Amino acid sequence: MFLYMSAVAALYGCNSGNSEKSDASGQKDKGNIGKVIYGTLPDGAEADLYTLRNANGMTIRITNYGGIITSWTAPDKTGKYEDITLGCDSLSDYLKGVPYFGALVGRYGNRIANGKFTLNGQAYTLAQNNGPNSLHGGIKGFDKVLWQAIAVDGEEPQLKLRYVSADEEEGFPGTLTTDVTYTLQKDNALSIDYTATTDKPTVVNLTNHAYFNLSGDMNKTVLDHEVAIKADRFLPVDETLIPTGELKPVAGTVFDFTKFKKISEGINADDQQIKFGGGYDHCWVFADNSNSLKEVASVFEPGSGRVMTVSTTEPAIQFYTGNFLDGTVTGKGGVSYAHRTGFCLETEHYPDSPNQPKFPSTVLQPGETYRTTTVYKFSVKQD
Repeated sequence: MFLYMSAVAALYGCNSGNSEKSDASGQKDKGNIGKVIYGTLPDGAEADLYTLRNANGMTIRITNYGGIITSWTAPDKTGKYEDITLGCDSLSDYLKGVPYFGALVGRYGNRIANGKFTLNGQAYTLAQNNGPNSLHGGIKGFDKVLWQAIAVDGEEPQLKLRYVSADEEEGFPGTLTTDVTYTLQKDNALSIDYTATTDKPTVVNLTNHAYFNLSGDMNKTVLDHEVAIKADRFLPVDETLIPTGELKPVAGTVFDFTKFKKISEGINADDQQIKFGGGYDHCWVFADNSNSLKEVASVFEPGSGRVMTVSTTEPAIQFYTGNFLDGTVTGKGGVSYAHRTGFCLETEHYPDSPNQPKFPSTVLQPGETYRTTTVYKFSVKQD
């Protein structure tokens, strides 16, 4: 764990060979990292926007407001780099309220039934911000707070973020100190490392909620994307998208992505689970349930040739196909994000684990360190 106030000088001092410069727009660069003021929050605090770049030409922009990835470029089969994530053009647009585009979510990613759980005999009540349930940490989860940030230059630039969540914030017990490090690797991968500690028993389930469209054209749906998920089971849900407790085999169902198939093949199936989610909005459980870093999912977009692989130490992944996008949110470049123009692959523990004793525990105890890593890597498949 790093100490922010003392670490700033030390971290930058290690990179003193890189001179700082500014361009005409005020962008301050230090080697492979740039920084600008992104905007002002309602309380007067300023949010910053950081640009990470590697030698290949990949650039990722992240703001310390919500840890949001605002843009992410990846090459197509001709070598052209295009933005492949949904998002907004400005901080003010994010503040209007958007469906978690590119954000860090916590304390608890995904849903907790009825906004309630019991831990060590103590009942806790959370905000019901998704029908009867609590979603992604509540009304002001980690996606809507200002994180402390340190930019670390190098061949693989890093953005280190910290947020200290107070005891009872959004109803969760314990003061939780969370550190998230984004590292842009030289092989066109983004590694996201999460750690957290607490002073009281609590529940934690952190993830990133990036929406991807590998075509680079956000006017197109993602239905022609081909997806593979190394999972032999998924979690059926009720009509409010809370897991029933069953771990159902994917074999013989529209949830079988053990081999590449187009999203369009099953998304409109006459299946009760598909109807509940309006498409895919479910958690897949990996055949490899170890906490080692393993490749768990891949996505291929035929038009561009882009391939994205996902590796994680987590036991499961939520695959969501933009079913609730309806054209009412205007994104980057004035594009209205229509139905199913983005997909998410959110690595995680199971939804509603605090209320499901048969699920792997998400309880974090004092003296323990929550630790998980997810890597999104891009490559190209030629015709």
